Amino acid sequence: MDLKKCKILLDAIDYRNLSKVAKDYGYTPSGIWHMIAAIENELGFPLFISSTSGVIPTDNCLRLAPALRELLKCNERLAHTMAEIRGVKSGSLTIGTYPSVSIQWLPHVIKAFQADYPGVAIQIREGIRQELQGWLDDSSVEMCFYTWRPKMKCAWIPLRDDPVVAVLPLDHPLASSPSYPLARCRDEKFIMPALGRDEDIAAILEEAGISPKIAFSTIENYAAISMIECGLGMSIMNELITKGRLNKVAILPLDPPCRINFGIALPSLAKASPAAREFIEYAKRMIPEM
Repeated sequence: MDLKKCKILLDAIDYRNLSKVAKDYGYTPSGIWHMIAAIENELGFPLFISSTSGVIPTDNCLRLAPALRELLKCNERLAHTMAEIRGVKSGSLTIGTYPSVSIQWLPHVIKAFQADYPGVAIQIREGIRQELQGWLDDSSVEMCFYTWRPKMKCAWIPLRDDPVVAVLPLDHPLASSPSYPLARCRDEKFIMPALGRDEDIAAILEEAGISPKIAFSTIENYAAISMIECGLGMSIMNELITKGRLNKVAILPLDPPCRINFGIALPSLAKASPAAREFIEYAKRMIPEM
């Protein structure tokens, strides 16, 4: 079994949703099914059982997972050693990130980096915070661009703050106000991003003692904005998410103001590959100015 199949198999175990795995790797769901069937034929035992919600890994599949994760970590160590020998001239770099960061900031950093280091291949994996942390923990990515939270067990490189804003329908009574009182979220039809697992937003609401009436939840912030455009409710989110698109919504600063800190997380800066360390320097130089 090659390393790519190992990664796909582990993602199928973690996601239990082959459509999401297929999207990450640029395959069709049926293509992933055929690949898994080929792996099962190679191994001689079934790996997954179909269910109404996705797939369920078999006991043998779960027994196999730790060995596959260790294999990927060994390969990562080998790649790191080879990168140290080669320097930054060639190699690969896999980066986990929020979709908003990959849209607004990373393309500019990647363009500048690859102008100087065209031999380094870069792969971007997008997800919510819990997915990013899982990829960082199992070495699927070398670094993650996300937001700071207390008690993080990794190296942290701060980049810049981003204000949290209220996003309202244009016909909302406060749409023309200079700011939006955070406490009013208690009385709104609230649209919760990241299926209710947005730790940054959850922490802001919890610290303010607010339990909003969640009318809808969605995995995608951009879907939440579209729902707000249609008048289905309101939400709060960091301002970066609202950039770069023609939003037919009102965007107001919060009262009191709230900010979140964006940065780069990685297991160890000292053990990072030369390409990773150099990419971080480009990000540190460019992103605070964007």
